Amino acid sequence: MKAILINPDKSLTWSEVSDPIVGDEDVLVEIHCAALNRADLMQREGDYPPPPGCPEWMGLEIAGKIVEIGKTAAEKSDWKLGDEVCALLGGGGYAEYVNVKYDMLMPVPKGRTLIEASAMPEAYATAYLNLFIEGKAKAGDTLLMHAGASGLASVVIPMAKAFGLRVITTVLSEEIAEKIKPLGADVVVNTRKENIADVLKAQLEAGHPVDVAIDCLGGEMMGGCLPYLSHGARWIMIAALAGTKTEIDLKNIYVRNVRIIGSTLRSRTPEFKAQLLSELVEKVWPKVEAGMMKPSIYKVLPITEAEAAHAILQNGENVGKVVLQVK
Repeated sequence: MKAILINPDKSLTWSEVSDPIVGDEDVLVEIHCAALNRADLMQREGDYPPPPGCPEWMGLEIAGKIVEIGKTAAEKSDWKLGDEVCALLGGGGYAEYVNVKYDMLMPVPKGRTLIEASAMPEAYATAYLNLFIEGKAKAGDTLLMHAGASGLASVVIPMAKAFGLRVITTVLSEEIAEKIKPLGADVVVNTRKENIADVLKAQLEAGHPVDVAIDCLGGEMMGGCLPYLSHGARWIMIAALAGTKTEIDLKNIYVRNVRIIGSTLRSRTPEFKAQLLSELVEKVWPKVEAGMMKPSIYKVLPITEAEAAHAILQNGENVGKVVLQVK
């Protein structure tokens, strides 16, 4: 089969690799689509290696059709040949085929295409993990979701709204603010015109303090926001694209009982991920099928144009997910 390999000069090539060997607990999926994530860019630069046992090539989420089922997988699951599925991977999605343990597969939600389904596993699992497991979010809470034009925000914001949360998000221009209107955020802050800490202070004084924040930016701004959260708020750090250093008033942290939580999905155990995906299918898929939320697709490119797809993410052009089409 073929997969996208990273050359020594960091360029990408669609190259021949060994076919997967299907183990007893594995399901072999013919990949039709693979969605991009910023982790792919990090892996390409050598900063985010795949977990042990995973293929060396990139790709954390895919959709396709089952073409082979291992003996134990057939006994322990209801999967059938030809089923349309999507999957969360440790790596290996930029390819024609991939082995997936049977409990890491999810059915494609009714009414959604394979292109849409490929953009769901990583982003939806990350959104659910940080909103409801780490963030303990509940209806009526206020969420701050930074980087409102990101692929993750395109999932987090509608998911939060579907579960009854109020949402504040940040963008870098009025043009982007207009583009993300369909996501349904209640407050959109253009941080080139407004200081987000000042906005959060005004929200606190108006009785709408932030209860949960999902922050992929970090940097100086992060510490400046912390004094204006609700008592017991959860600030969840998932990346630090705006910088890894900030200044924090520690007295505010313990007086307001604020929790700062570091969170990544890729580092979780397979057992944790399997349980997370099971909850997604049980609690989130019905809302997807009811039309309350759906993945936002920015662009679809053939797998052979992976470099161009990466450039879209690198340059911050996308509002929503970029997908590579394999078949």
